Amino acid sequence: MLSLFHVQHNIMPLLNIPPEIASVASTLEHAGYEAYLVGGCTRDLLEGKTPKDWDFTTNATPTEIIELFPHTFYENDYGTVGVVNESIPEDDASRATLRIVEVTPYRTESTYSDFRRPDRVEFSKSLYEDLQRRDFTMNAIAYNVSKDELIDPYNGVDDIKKRTIRAVGDPHLRFTEDALRVMRAVRFVAQLDFTIEDKTLAAVITHTPLVEKIAMERVRDEFSKMIMSTKPMEGILVLHRVGLLNYVCPELIEGLGCEQKGIHIYDVWEHNLRSLQHAADRAWPLHVRLGALLHDVGKPASRRWSEEKKTWTFHGHEVIGAKMAKKILERLRYSKDIVQKATLLVRYHMFFSDIEAITLSAVRRIVANVGPDLVWDLMHVRACDRIGTGRPQETPYRLRKYHSMIEEAMRAPVSVKMLKIDGAKIMEIIGEPPSPRIGAILHALFDEVLEEPERNTVEWLTNAAKEFAALPHEALASRGEEGKRSKAEAEEREVAEIRSKYKVK
Repeated sequence: MLSLFHVQHNIMPLLNIPPEIASVASTLEHAGYEAYLVGGCTRDLLEGKTPKDWDFTTNATPTEIIELFPHTFYENDYGTVGVVNESIPEDDASRATLRIVEVTPYRTESTYSDFRRPDRVEFSKSLYEDLQRRDFTMNAIAYNVSKDELIDPYNGVDDIKKRTIRAVGDPHLRFTEDALRVMRAVRFVAQLDFTIEDKTLAAVITHTPLVEKIAMERVRDEFSKMIMSTKPMEGILVLHRVGLLNYVCPELIEGLGCEQKGIHIYDVWEHNLRSLQHAADRAWPLHVRLGALLHDVGKPASRRWSEEKKTWTFHGHEVIGAKMAKKILERLRYSKDIVQKATLLVRYHMFFSDIEAITLSAVRRIVANVGPDLVWDLMHVRACDRIGTGRPQETPYRLRKYHSMIEEAMRAPVSVKMLKIDGAKIMEIIGEPPSPRIGAILHALFDEVLEEPERNTVEWLTNAAKEFAALPHEALASRGEEGKRSKAEAEEREVAEIRSKYKVK
């Protein structure tokens, strides 16, 4: 069968392959087996990218693979053996992708009666048979590390150069084997910035309804990869174009043609997608991207025409949207943590109003509602919302002012509570009952600590409290007032530094 292969040599010199990966191939080959890098890692190498995963295919069986390597695990029905490189610590983030290499025997697959998994998997001795069962030509390329040899029976290299997604063989057969491949095809559009070839695209559209037969967790994983890609907006557009969005998140489609007017130049549909894209452009995490995508999902349901204002209103859309977002994300089987975070971002994305009217106490309530960690992600969603309207600037004065107010509201206040001893301890030290003198001593101590923070120890404060207690009443009162003034000045300095940081008043 090898005569049928399109073989290329001197493609990716061995020096481009990490030694940890080359050693896996060497171990297999020295034992008399074949070893080829295959799938996404080969595609990434051809594009000049560093693979996120390393996968070998071989004519060795799982038992034979396990016998060759000291540290392995084998917990699946497809023959894949995880080879663990124990020389790379689990916490070594810089080499994490090299720690586990997956090695899978050549295999063939029977019919897919449930459109999800093969009825039977058999190990094969033929690389050609293994490549024949793969989804797209760009993923059906094998690379032999030691020979620097590329095996490309379906012209996948040319399709990578053309940035084309093309099914291996008959696209209708590929998609009925595993219906999730229709989602994968669209995900690759967003992830790789490729386009789907016409016959493959037609088959995607034909077999889109089969996605209902796929476990929602698998659909969610493909959707998440799309959302976390560099071009998620394009991915959502293609999902809609081929009909898949009806099965994944039909609620988004309700925003199509839902005019907004006012500051918005796009309908709700495009506004949500552009907000998502900005979150991707800023490389923000999944829950922020989902919050940006769904932040206005409640607008179509809340839209009302105002004769008084001669425009559309969307009162309460954030409350409606939060309920919808929770339902959508739970339906897609997202974790409780992701559901909670994204839903809170949708619910409170309209928190701001007139910056001259909002108070620090109102900002503190927002921080309490979403949490001190998530509040900055809320500001990210606000930035996405602004860019989604078509405005070029992410952080105008209004948003900078809110950043400043949040930081002011969250900072630890300059207070005598920062001292290592309190009023009760001072009364115990000097043997006096509660009186204004205790407050004066606290403020006098605080004044000393503001000047020299290293003095904030129980021992130093105890001795200083005794000294202040020995002062005449007027002298102690004067020191106490000095402490109050120092506290106020310190407060002003901290607030001024925060406002200067954000260039606001």
